[in-house]
Amino acid sequence: MSRNECTSCDGRGLLADDEGWQYPCTICGGDGIFTEGDPTHPDHPINVDDMNRTLE
Repeated sequence: MSRNECTSCDGRGLLADDEGWQYPCTICGGDGIFTEGDPTHPDHPINVDDMNRTLE
């Protein structure tokens, strides 16, 4: 298996919304590495509020 830096989060493991709130990358699972065979979609829908901010 080849290991590659996640292009969605640039290998940081975090994504940020337009207000600067950070959350774990949904593509790499927050580790910054996208390995061949990793799922490209989250296993469950992401809950967001009216402003499209993620809810925990």
